[in-house]
Amino acid sequence: MVVVGAGMAGVQTAVALREQGFRGGVTVIGAEPHQPYDRPPLSKAVLLGKAEDSAFEVDFESLGVELRLGCEVLGLRPAEHELDTEAGPVPYDVLVLATGAEPIRLPGAEGVPGVHLLRTLDDAERLRPVLARQHDIVVVGAGWIGAEFATAAREAGCAVTVVEAAEHPLAGALPAEVAAPMAAWYAEAGAELRTRARVERVEPGEVLLSDGTRLPADAVVVGIGARPATAWLAGSGVELGPHGEVLTDDRLRASVPDVYAVGDCASFPSARYGERLLVHHWDNALQGPRTVAANILGETPAVYDPVPYFWSEQFGRFVQYAGHHAAADRMVWRGDPAGPSWTVCWLREGRLVALLAVGRPRDLAQGRRLIEAGRTMDPDALADPGRPLKDTTAG
Repeated sequence: MVVVGAGMAGVQTAVALREQGFRGGVTVIGAEPHQPYDRPPLSKAVLLGKAEDSAFEVDFESLGVELRLGCEVLGLRPAEHELDTEAGPVPYDVLVLATGAEPIRLPGAEGVPGVHLLRTLDDAERLRPVLARQHDIVVVGAGWIGAEFATAAREAGCAVTVVEAAEHPLAGALPAEVAAPMAAWYAEAGAELRTRARVERVEPGEVLLSDGTRLPADAVVVGIGARPATAWLAGSGVELGPHGEVLTDDRLRASVPDVYAVGDCASFPSARYGERLLVHHWDNALQGPRTVAANILGETPAVYDPVPYFWSEQFGRFVQYAGHHAAADRMVWRGDPAGPSWTVCWLREGRLVALLAVGRPRDLAQGRRLIEAGRTMDPDALADPGRPLKDTTAG
């Protein structure tokens, strides 16, 4: 077994193979030279100097897993069952693609001093002294990573301005009416949020917006999204989707024999939601490998159709989301969005399909189980934040 990618999805695939009884050789190939590590702490503890790294607590030697780190994969030849790498060809019997996603770069900002991304351990280590010196920082993008970085930068005492081209934060993830209350969190934390603000160009020491505004910037952090890291698969015959992701079936098999794909680099068809899902979150990278290992080793097909889940810590709030709300036909609020804790629930034909919980982890835990069970809800009961979510079902 060969796994390409040494992040959460790749490491958990190797672990799951051993846990499910595979005794053959397992090789994990990673482009970075570091021991495999977890990414969420990069925008929190590692960035603030509270932790040196976030290496996985996995004993690869005792598992009999070979790590080939600092090795970039260049191409795939399915007919020969071989990978092309910087260190030469690598044969495989079964291949798992777990290359994750790579950040989208700000056009025209390449090579400008002081412009940063936050995706890797090296990125976090480069940004740590920037925060320690309490620089003026401009964050481009008010998505999840932008909000988390702004939170850390404010905690470190930096002056922070966040510029977002859309009309509200988290524009690609949440409807305007749900994201609107979150805009106030920036000001409460002492950060300035500028929406409908487009970057014209980045110059050393400042950011020029399209309306002529010049923002002082000792450092610029770009968080405008990520795309599947699959460019190396060009010409391989592996079918890719509109976002460059590997298209898998419901067993996480790619379009060529003996190749699977899991995590941020792959999309899968969801019978639960009636559409193909591309999920760029930690829980997907944790859960998917178990299905991959089961399908590689087992005689009974294992279908992958999870309730997507993710969380974010920003501006003193714990934000959790479960499900997929794109096809919802009704939205129900639980609690006052101006308050410290509230939940939004999405229904489709009366059934709970997604929820966003701010400071209400019990809502999230109960709601996730209700989504998995396909339960029909009583909207009036659901709107009462004092009632446990599990007690708001219809009948």
